[in-house]
Amino acid sequence: MAGFAVILMGSKADMEHAQVIANELDKLGIEAVMRVGSAHKTPGHVLEILKQYETDARPKVYITIAGRSNALSAFVDGQVTAPVIACPPYSDRYGGVDIFSSLRMPGGIAPAVVLDPSGAALLASKMLGIGDSAIRKRIEKLQQDNRDKITTDDAELIG
Repeated sequence: MAGFAVILMGSKADMEHAQVIANELDKLGIEAVMRVGSAHKTPGHVLEILKQYETDARPKVYITIAGRSNALSAFVDGQVTAPVIACPPYSDRYGGVDIFSSLRMPGGIAPAVVLDPSGAALLASKMLGIGDSAIRKRIEKLQQDNRDKITTDDAELIG
């Protein structure tokens, strides 16, 4: 049974960040669905979104994208049994200080925090790959390609 990732943005302003994640997941053959909901402004809507995906028996990972006061990641994590990865966008406006809202979570709430969108997609893939050997093989190929690039770059430098 193929797994999938739900990318939940706090607002449509997070679309560029979400698209990077979706593209990376696609490269590894993982379905991604993108949704928008705010823990602060539309908590009922977020609950409806989560209810829809929680009834899907397939393995899943939620990736939340929200900056400033990242209540979305904690809210989602408290409502679902699947893993949650918080991937907040960097904000020049706050000089990165807003990242602390993603790092300090209440007891019983434990989303992983990955700042790089490509890294969030990779972690989600590894989580889904625990029960899917095809995903694991694609991750192994990606990792080998990354190693090959380093050794190729080194060989070019030394001539």
